[in-house]
Amino acid sequence: MSQRTAEASAHRLAQETKPSTVKKRADLALNNDFLRKAVRFTTERLRDGKQKAANDHGHWEEWRERGRQIRLHTIAHLDYYLNLFADNARANGTHIHFAATGEEAVRISLEIAGRKKASSVVKSKSMVTEELHLNHALESIGVETVETDLGEYIIQLAGETPSHIIIPAIHKNRYQIAELLSKEAGEELLPETTILAGFVRRKLREKFLEADIGMTGCNFAIAETGSMVLFENEGNARMVTTVPKTQITLMGMERIIPSWSDLEVMATLLPRSATGQKLTVYMSGISGPRRKEDGDGPEEQHIIILDNGRSEQLGDPEFQELLNCIRCGACLNACPVYRHIGGHAYGGTYSGPIGAVLTPALNKNVDQWDDIASASSLCGACYEACPVKIPLHDMLIYLRRRKVERGYGDKAEGAGMKGFAAIMSKSQRFSAVMKLGRIGQKLLVRDGGIPSKLGPLKGWNNYRIAPKLADQSFREGWKGLKQELGKSSKPMEPAMLKRMEAVLKNRKTGLQGGGGHG
Repeated sequence: MSQRTAEASAHRLAQETKPSTVKKRADLALNNDFLRKAVRFTTERLRDGKQKAANDHGHWEEWRERGRQIRLHTIAHLDYYLNLFADNARANGTHIHFAATGEEAVRISLEIAGRKKASSVVKSKSMVTEELHLNHALESIGVETVETDLGEYIIQLAGETPSHIIIPAIHKNRYQIAELLSKEAGEELLPETTILAGFVRRKLREKFLEADIGMTGCNFAIAETGSMVLFENEGNARMVTTVPKTQITLMGMERIIPSWSDLEVMATLLPRSATGQKLTVYMSGISGPRRKEDGDGPEEQHIIILDNGRSEQLGDPEFQELLNCIRCGACLNACPVYRHIGGHAYGGTYSGPIGAVLTPALNKNVDQWDDIASASSLCGACYEACPVKIPLHDMLIYLRRRKVERGYGDKAEGAGMKGFAAIMSKSQRFSAVMKLGRIGQKLLVRDGGIPSKLGPLKGWNNYRIAPKLADQSFREGWKGLKQELGKSSKPMEPAMLKRMEAVLKNRKTGLQGGGGHG
């Protein structure tokens, strides 16, 4: 595939509408060699960096457990900490808004922009604003909206959505980026990092100085002081929060942690899990608008606390831990499915294992999102990578079960599983089916494999070749193997044989009696 064809395929994938199936979007990604190589290269680098940082830190599992306990405690008492945060933030001079839905959060944002007669907004990275499609809403009322995170700025110019939680433009290389930035510059820019970054820096500096409103997300909100904390590597968030006269922060209601001492744990876990850094380059704590003695900062600060389906998970024993997520992206880097198909194939704002659970959880339209939970190998790599130990692999199984319980299960799949259960429940049936399979496969076997794409073989054989059934099963060959071993091995010593018989007798007696062992 040529680079231009690959670019067109990637753009088409990024623009796929949500109702299309994950399988169709995955097919586009799997046939885009460039995208697959780019995503694999970056995720492997991030994964290796995270592993090294964890090893260098020491006691990583203990810190993971500390992070998990902080998040479990906070979410279990979320109403208390939200109220505490809101009270303290208001005492700092911050305007607090609660939005039950995405539509309400957008309306509040537009009302603030309208009151300020804003003509331009500069934004630092925010997954919540992506979730709300807030850029489009602002532009629809004539407010220029500019992403100032380098990756977000690139995909904004490309007219695409983020394909990774922390590296939005993970699917693009420097040649594609140079082409995008050259169009914006009106001149050809060489595909060199210093040149491209230099252009963006000059361009955004103008936007910072002109902007009426600065808009951010929120990594953590500190309940004890009403402060919000931003992690970043480029310094753009500091510009967004200090230069414009009005600041708006959008945060999911679950972003709360109780105290600054809890932030120490999160500041240790998040950067190492996300990028392999000990700390991000910038970590900003903001406690209200500018005061008289301050040299910079906004004159007015607003924080919009968003529900948008999050409270639906509270009290749910299967999904409440979903709210523990700290948005580090480590599960994406560990996931073998994400590494092959990238983020756009998931069809929503959030991709990878966390997206496969979070998107259906936040959106009740199960008929639209039920296939995302099937885009997983259930290998558990996401759980091992998660710094707060969210059991995403279990949640994916729960989603699949709920899908069937609500009547969205595939009838053919259901019939197939019933047939499978019937065959596997009797060894005689299983042996008979295997014998028939060996006979039937003779028409399909080529060079030791089955390349045919008939029926259920199609999905597997689109990208690999199914192995043929063995000429003889292990069970069938056991009789001859047992005789052969008996000829070559020495007879068991009488004392050992007696002990073994006693063990087997005790085990049989225990099983019949239903007893356990201590």
